Amino acid sequence: MDTKSVVEAYLATWNAEGEQRAKLLAAHWAPDVTYTDPLADVSGHAGLTALIDGVRAQFPGWVFTPVGEPDGHHGRLRFRWGLGAAGEEPTVVGFDVLVLDGEGRIREVLGFLDKVPAGA
Repeated sequence: MDTKSVVEAYLATWNAEGEQRAKLLAAHWAPDVTYTDPLADVSGHAGLTALIDGVRAQFPGWVFTPVGEPDGHHGRLRFRWGLGAAGEEPTVVGFDVLVLDGEGRIREVLGFLDKVPAGA
C-alpha cells in the first residue's frame, strides 16, 4: 500500500468537480464507502458527492492539502489535511483514518476536526 498515493487520490477527489470527481470516485473509492466525521455521516458515491458539493459551496475557492506525512499499515492509514485558500496556511485542519478494501480502494473514512475557526 502506497499511503502517499492514496492520500493524494483522496485529496484530489475533494478538490475535483463533475466528471473528474466521478472518475476519481470510481477509481479510488469503494462503491459502498462510508464517511463519518463530527458533521457528516454518509455512504456511497452519491452521499459522498453530496457532502463534497456542500463543503465546496461553503468554502468556495478553498483547496484541501496534505499536512505532514501519512502513516499506514494493514490496509489502514491516517493523515492530516488542511483546507484553506490556495498557497496560504490552512484555516481548517483535520485528521482522517481510512480503511481500504481488498482492491486498495477507500472503503471507510473516519474523520476528526482538529482546527475549526469560529464561523467556519
